[in-house]
Amino acid sequence: MIEAAGLSKWYGQVIGVNNLTFTLKPGVTGFLGPNGAGKTTLLRLLTGQLRASQGSARIDGEKVWNNPPLLRRIGYCPEADAFWRYLTGRDFVYSMVRMHGIAHEEARKRAEEAVERAGMKEARDKRIGGYSKGMRQRIKIAQALAHDPDILFLDEPLNGMDPMGRHEAMSLIKDLGKAGKTLVVSSHVLHEVEAMTDTILLINHGRLLAEGNIYEIRRLIDTHPLQVSIRCDKVNVLTARLLEYEDVLSVQFDRERNQLTVETNRPDEFHDRLPRIALESDVTIDSLWSPDENLEAVFDYLVR
Repeated sequence: MIEAAGLSKWYGQVIGVNNLTFTLKPGVTGFLGPNGAGKTTLLRLLTGQLRASQGSARIDGEKVWNNPPLLRRIGYCPEADAFWRYLTGRDFVYSMVRMHGIAHEEARKRAEEAVERAGMKEARDKRIGGYSKGMRQRIKIAQALAHDPDILFLDEPLNGMDPMGRHEAMSLIKDLGKAGKTLVVSSHVLHEVEAMTDTILLINHGRLLAEGNIYEIRRLIDTHPLQVSIRCDKVNVLTARLLEYEDVLSVQFDRERNQLTVETNRPDEFHDRLPRIALESDVTIDSLWSPDENLEAVFDYLVR
């Protein structure tokens, strides 16, 4: 379990992280926010690379700062590259494992397994100096998990990867979460994190905007009406019935596409009521979706 209590970090007059309090449990959690939001600073505080200006960061009740035994349980994939570029990918991962105090033969074995898991088996004997950005990202992920840590912090791990590489990396991250490990993945690409987990922390200007399940967060924004798009066979009939309810603020419809868009300020009641209305009015609903009920829309609203 990862805990932050009043966690802050400032550099002179510049605030990097501002009074964050949260608890993270095993599984995958996404730290989401635009570039410069404070995600990297927060990860460095949680991995013991920075000392907090105020508050504390703990893992399983132990303070992270200046705690080498605890840090051995952590794997970290930084956003910035820091390689010996003359090393091969396999030798780089092996060197990282050896720094954890693991014996030669075991380190070789773990490095091989991690390189293969990260999808770098074919390029393992090429020098890192000749790697593409996506390959460097994969080899950083390999070194982060090679010593079999309980907790993994991945800072923008998908940057520079091609679509296949992103898909494979996301599958690996989800598998590690299902295996009981605790993973924190930071990103500014909202739909990618949304594909990996529904447990998120939204961060902007060093502050925590919201946390939890994306759908729970959306329901809490009761001052911002939810848009729901419906495609059905009797647009006029359904429009007239929906406008009978005070929580339906507006309905716009497109006869040519047999589609209407509803704004409601009580989404739970609306969704509960809709099947009954359709049945009573003999309306066949072909599809229903909400352009507002995705992470990007929620984040944009919270930032505004």
